[in-house]
Amino acid sequence: MNELSLAPILSSLIYGTLGLVLFFITLFIMEKITPFSLEKKITEEGNIALAIVIASIVLSLGIIFATAIH
Repeated sequence: MNELSLAPILSSLIYGTLGLVLFFITLFIMEKITPFSLEKKITEEGNIALAIVIASIVLSLGIIFATAIH
């Protein structure tokens, strides 16, 4: 049986953290460049269409970052 190496675990943690940081920075930038509050439109006004658009952007960003980091 092979020994469990620390290098793959450490690189997974580093790349995972990098991906999350990039993801949250992108969401913060999206919130700042829109002329309205995304959170307010979705939660208080119940704008389902905007929620679907933001969800698709979030999924796209996740796929892009996962591919770029992998």
